[in-house]
Amino acid sequence: MSFNPTDDHIAAVRAFNRFYTRKLGVLDQHLGKSPFSLSEARVLYELAQRDDLAAKEIGNELGLDPGYLSRIVQSFDEKGLITRRALPADRRQYQLSLTAKGRQAFAKLNLGSQNEVAAMLAQLSISDATRLTQAMATIEAVLEHRSHPAAFMLRSHRVGDMGWVISRQAAAYAADYNWDISYEALVAEICAQFIKNYDAAREHCWIAEVGGEPVGSIFLVKATDQIAKLRLLQVEKKARGLGVGRALVDQCIQGARERGYSKMTLWTQSILVAARGIYQSAGFKLVKSEPHHSFGQDLLGETWERDL
Repeated sequence: MSFNPTDDHIAAVRAFNRFYTRKLGVLDQHLGKSPFSLSEARVLYELAQRDDLAAKEIGNELGLDPGYLSRIVQSFDEKGLITRRALPADRRQYQLSLTAKGRQAFAKLNLGSQNEVAAMLAQLSISDATRLTQAMATIEAVLEHRSHPAAFMLRSHRVGDMGWVISRQAAAYAADYNWDISYEALVAEICAQFIKNYDAAREHCWIAEVGGEPVGSIFLVKATDQIAKLRLLQVEKKARGLGVGRALVDQCIQGARERGYSKMTLWTQSILVAARGIYQSAGFKLVKSEPHHSFGQDLLGETWERDL
């Protein structure tokens, strides 16, 4: 059924747009305190997520005027942020990739934006922050014409989450694979080291929630300056089938790119079929298998890697 919006509806949406753009600081010529405009930041973001994007693809995805996009690309090229390569099928079109300087610029921009939003959310209570993000999911779902908002959301870790991760990991693997308490000790050690040595610029933990209840987790930790390690992917049985595992892995990969890593690695077991399927579909490749006896079981450990 068609809907004829009233003046009140229109005024409410416009008022919200004015409020939100002012709150995020995108009304001036630059995004926040960065040297980039909002459009430039969006182009940088797209290039940081995928390699060798055609300029036309970016323009179509972001709805940018070709002439305006061309000026952004020219500016990025002059600053050494990107490389351009003519497409073989159409020499008038270019594939764009971020240079090392470009990735550094994006990492700084992204961290600054993340810190600004974190500072804004830090002024809220947990319940208000949850209401806010759920309302945002509703806005996105309605405007994208989805029948329902996303069934789950991802958030950053907070006080109390490490205890939940340790408890649920230990209980889940004991129930599903009969792993003994030594696995709980390993998870506890990983979580303790993560908190003790936490480097927000290089590491992160994401918690998946459904209706405010934790249902999954994943960790991004530093292996070397160039290599990130994915650890402790776990999804509760009641949340399986919703795409939580894939969303967590995708977020971890994106987080590694944003933090300037060039490669990711992970260690898993051959019996964890669902997790292996997610890793494979996300671009990881099996590079090593080695039998071992751990957690009270004979297992086949696997190392998987992917370039970023």
